[in-house]
Amino acid sequence: MNQTITERLQSRALALVAASALALPMIGCGSSTPSGVNQPPIDASRPMGYSSQAMPNQAPRTGMSTGKKVMLLAGAAALYYMYKKNQEKKAAGQLNGQPQYYLSKNGRVYYRDNTGRAVWVTPPAQGIQVPYDEAQQYSQFQGYNNQTTGTTDLSRFATQGMGGGY
Repeated sequence: MNQTITERLQSRALALVAASALALPMIGCGSSTPSGVNQPPIDASRPMGYSSQAMPNQAPRTGMSTGKKVMLLAGAAALYYMYKKNQEKKAAGQLNGQPQYYLSKNGRVYYRDNTGRAVWVTPPAQGIQVPYDEAQQYSQFQGYNNQTTGTTDLSRFATQGMGGGY
């Protein structure tokens, strides 16, 4: 079991090389430069340039409200509302760099990215607050005022010449 000095040096050198190989990948872990790993995800369901992060809360109002009555649209109701608003902006020439929405034959709303790929639009999970008078036309859709019943199929609107044909 006696090792010569040369054998000991060789085994120590081998141990040092193995330890270095294991430690080398760890050296860059403490980098202070930002990487994509810690960045927030991109929400493809929103128009380009919009973040999925919520806006800061405004100070609560006190006293009597003079605001308009609003309804909450979620699900299919919110999706169709978003589509209709986009079409109104398109007709008025006010898209201002926002993508144009299309209604597919299968009843889903999409837009085309810069490469021409279809990107499906999903309504925000928290819903959309819409003026009461305007929201009434979406009462037959699931998600109108958070109701769980109603139609979720928008394909009938696509077959009436309102869609984009994807």
